[in-house]
Amino acid sequence: MRGRDEEWTGLMRAANAGDAAAYRRLLEAVTPVLRAATYRGLARAGQPVDQSEDIVQEILLAVHLKRQTWDATAPFAPWLFAIARNKLIDALRRRGRRVFVNIDDFSETIAAPAAGDTLSPGEVASHLDGLPQRQRDVLRSIAVESASIKETATRLAMTEGAVRVALHRGLASLAAKLREP
Repeated sequence: MRGRDEEWTGLMRAANAGDAAAYRRLLEAVTPVLRAATYRGLARAGQPVDQSEDIVQEILLAVHLKRQTWDATAPFAPWLFAIARNKLIDALRRRGRRVFVNIDDFSETIAAPAAGDTLSPGEVASHLDGLPQRQRDVLRSIAVESASIKETATRLAMTEGAVRVALHRGLASLAAKLREP
């Protein structure tokens, strides 16, 4: 590990001095390590690892853009891994706290709705009419008209966050009404 860090530090010093070949060797050396660390980080967080390559590319881009900020008297690896950690955290935050389940694993156990389990358009409209105006407008825009959150926010003069809140509350209200006997 120490030898690797010394090698990377030397390559980064040479790269910052203008040695393009040293920079290429450095990137080739760190990429597999970053790939493995990102893969482990996503797996440890319980997230699908299919986006690990995108995160590695974000890390490499950040290293490239910020390479002049690295202190040449300090070891390179801690600086690199701090960037990698921050990019991984950013990616996890963008994803939110979602649990990903492959629906193919459950395809045989998920039953199709029975004929009486579906709602007619009139029933949907009556359920929507029972909601507060803002929630009703948001649900109609997104669920019925297939508008995006951004389009809905623009059309209704709301922030995207307010649209998400209204959507969530409206869906929760509808779900509660549909559970009633």
